[in-house]
Amino acid sequence: MGLWNSIRYYNTVKYLQIKSKKLACLKWSIHGIIFISICVILFWKKEYQENSHLVSSVTAKVKGVAVTNDSELERVLWDVVDHSSLSQGKDSFFVVTNAVVTKNQTQGNCLEGPDSGTICSSNEDCTKEYTNQKSNGDPTGQCVEFNSSVKTCEVFAWCPIEGMRNASKPAVLESAENFTVFIKNKIGFINFNYTKRNILPDMNETYLKQCMFNRKTDPYCPIFRLGNIVQEAGENFTEMAVKGGVIAIQINWECDLDWLLHKCVPEYSFRRLDEKNDKKTLFPGFSFRFARYYKQNGVEERTLFKVYGIRFDVMVTGKAGKFNLIKLITYIGSTLAYFGVTIIVVDFLLANYVHPSCCKKEVKSYYTGKKYETVEYQLEMRDVSNREGQDCESSP
Repeated sequence: MGLWNSIRYYNTVKYLQIKSKKLACLKWSIHGIIFISICVILFWKKEYQENSHLVSSVTAKVKGVAVTNDSELERVLWDVVDHSSLSQGKDSFFVVTNAVVTKNQTQGNCLEGPDSGTICSSNEDCTKEYTNQKSNGDPTGQCVEFNSSVKTCEVFAWCPIEGMRNASKPAVLESAENFTVFIKNKIGFINFNYTKRNILPDMNETYLKQCMFNRKTDPYCPIFRLGNIVQEAGENFTEMAVKGGVIAIQINWECDLDWLLHKCVPEYSFRRLDEKNDKKTLFPGFSFRFARYYKQNGVEERTLFKVYGIRFDVMVTGKAGKFNLIKLITYIGSTLAYFGVTIIVVDFLLANYVHPSCCKKEVKSYYTGKKYETVEYQLEMRDVSNREGQDCESSP
C-alpha cells in the first residue's frame, strides 16, 4: 500500500512561518554571507571559465666572449662555440665557467696515482682481467714504482693521466656573468586554438637589440644577463662559477582569454635546483669532461677538459581560461545547496539557544510542538493493536 500511495499522491514540504524580525535578519544575514562567498569564489577562481593546459617549445641563444689568462690555459679566447655549444638536452643550455686542462695526451702505458690506480706489491696484484672502476685505463699486468714508497699497476691509457686537481678559484671564466641569453618561447592552448610567443607584438627589432630583462623596468624582455639570472635566484655568480650548478628559468603563463579581461603575458622567475652545501652532498656543483683531438707529427693527441659550469633549465608552465556557459551553470547549480544551511542553523538555534529577546518562550514552545512530534513507540503500538482488535470484533 505504501508504494501504491507514493505513486498516486504528491507530497510536499510543510513550512512554518514565524513573524520575527530578528530571526528574519539572521536568515538573510546567513544568506548574504553564503551569496558573497559564492560570488568571491566564482570570480576569484574564475569558476565560470573552461581551462586548457599549454604545449610549449623553447630555444635559447647565448652570446658573449671571454679571454682567459691562466697559467695553465694561457691566453685563450672563448667564444660561443667554446663555452656554450655543449648540448645538455631539451630546453636546457650550458655555459662553461671554469676548467681543469690536461694537455698533450697520447695513448700509451703510464702510471696512475694511488687515488685512482690500484696499489700493488708485485705483478701478481695487477691482473689484466680486473679493472678498477676508478682507473683511467686498461691494466697491463705490470706493477711499477710510483714513488719511493708506493707501487701502482701500470695501465694503457691516455698519458699523462689527469691529476687530482681542484677547480681554479676564482673561476677562469668568471666574466661569463656578463654573457647574455635570448630565450624564445612559443606556447599554445589546444582547446582554444590559441598561440602566443614571449616576443610580444609591440616588440620590434630595435627594441630587442637594446632591451635587457629587469623585473621592475623591463619585466617582459626575453634577453637576460647571466649574472642577473643567478642573482635573481639568490646566488652569487663568483662563488657559483667555481664548481658550477643548475639554475631553473621558470616561465609561467596565466592567461585570461575573455574579451573584456584579455591578458596573456609571461612571468619569469629563477631558482637554484642543485644542492650547494658541501655537508649535504658529496660532489657539489656541475661538471663533465670532453676532449679536443688533433695530430702532431703523425701521432694522434688530445687536450682533455674537465669543465665546470652552470646549466640553465627552462621550465614552462601555465594554463588559460575562457568563459563557458555550461561551466557557469554547473557551478551555480552546485552551490544552491549551500543555502539550505540557513534552515539548519536557524532551526537549531531556535530549538536550543534563542534568547528570550528574540522571541517569546510561548512562541518557541509552540514552534517546537508544531515542528517536532514525539511518539512513544510502545504506547503507539498498543493503540494500534487495540484499534485492530476493535475493527475485527465489529466486522460480521
